[in-house]
Amino acid sequence: MKTLYTAEAVVDGGRSGHGGSSDGRLEVDLSVPKELGGDGGPGTNPEQLFAVGYAACVQSARLGVARGRTLDASDSTIVARVGIGPTGHGAFGLSLALDLHAPHLARAEAEDLMLQAHERCPYSNATRGNVDVVLKVDGVDVEPLRFRHDQLLARSVRQ
Repeated sequence: MKTLYTAEAVVDGGRSGHGGSSDGRLEVDLSVPKELGGDGGPGTNPEQLFAVGYAACVQSARLGVARGRTLDASDSTIVARVGIGPTGHGAFGLSLALDLHAPHLARAEAEDLMLQAHERCPYSNATRGNVDVVLKVDGVDVEPLRFRHDQLLARSVRQ
């Protein structure tokens, strides 16, 4: 892979510390949520930061696919939910759900765009095989990726 951009951040104090980007554009105080045994302070946490980054990345990939297909993706939003919990093996793992709201698209179009964006997005590529990601459109699960991916491949072969 040829690296086009590298983000650099420094954190001190771990989950109860402070973080920032090396260019000074991002400065955040970090707090541990009460659910994880922390004080629930006013700072953000790594899961919230990951959720914002993942949602932005998938949304950008989806908007790119929509432009290529001349679909109206205006007024759309993606909600990312990042969960954290014990794996049962002494470690912690993540769970992810991405939920698209696209008011100007038919459900089938919205599902296809989510699947294609999930294939393109670097966050999805980084988590694939490591974390289960549930794709949704307006709160309803998108059909399993394997089945839908086979349908998309068959359609692209016909075109």
